[in-house]
Amino acid sequence: MNDLEEHRIGLTGYCYRMLGASLEAEDAVQETFLRAWRKQDQRQGQLKSWLYAIATNVCLDMLRSAQRRVIAMDVAEPSSAGTEFPAPLPESSWIQPVPDARVLDPATVVAERETIRLAFVAALQYLPPKQRVVLILREVLAWKADEVAKLLDTSVASVNSALQRARATLATRPTAKPLDEDQQQLIERYMQAFTRYDLDTLVTLLHEDATSSMPPFTWWMRGRDELMAALRGAGSEAICQISTFVPAGFANGAPVYGQYLEGKPFSLQVFEVSGGLITHTTTYLQASDLFPLFGLPVDEFSDAAPS
Repeated sequence: MNDLEEHRIGLTGYCYRMLGASLEAEDAVQETFLRAWRKQDQRQGQLKSWLYAIATNVCLDMLRSAQRRVIAMDVAEPSSAGTEFPAPLPESSWIQPVPDARVLDPATVVAERETIRLAFVAALQYLPPKQRVVLILREVLAWKADEVAKLLDTSVASVNSALQRARATLATRPTAKPLDEDQQQLIERYMQAFTRYDLDTLVTLLHEDATSSMPPFTWWMRGRDELMAALRGAGSEAICQISTFVPAGFANGAPVYGQYLEGKPFSLQVFEVSGGLITHTTTYLQASDLFPLFGLPVDEFSDAAPS
């Protein structure tokens, strides 16, 4: 089993890109290890290739009955400040965030972060499952065409054709902006201004085309002016002033925080930063089941009294 554990991070990253859900990716890796243990006497070739072949079959099985996971921008037009939230979509509708540490090797974390950004993972979900396999193995994990062909029991020509089609589809999807070196300091300033309800400072930290979404609702907003109008709405000041944000490292290559209201879990917030400004916030409401994945307390945060 120790030999299997050496491949956990890589396999979890692979399954996460395939499935778009952190908890399902963990389940897929556990199922991969279970199948590997049961069939260890049938192993052929290198352990890594064999495990990825098993994981591929596990993911394909899971995707047969699953709907495509999305981000809000894929399924709705932007809303205006003051618009009521529609009915929430089921949890299974949404791309879930994942801690970088669960899916990225520390030695390659900087180089690979772009391949787990929320926009990239959402774009992958538009690919048919086998095209998804080919693109992830070839473009993200740098497998050779003949290695992928062997894993899928197909020809190199078929793999190359699938890769071309996958690339063409991905080219039509929006991509995430690169990381900014000063993002942590910027977001801490945003948090401080938010909890003080300091709108004059907040407006200086948002990009003019900034967007914000709140799964499980399809509601999302575009533009600094709309976001500021929402913050000026009834009840916003009270929510800001009872909020505390607890840093939880990185999710999908971007800073993630747990938000607590009066010490109780409220949301996970993932921030995109570019050019020294915040370009997008994803606020995962009803996400307390994901808190343990990020090392966040799920009952109450004792230091949550606002300063």
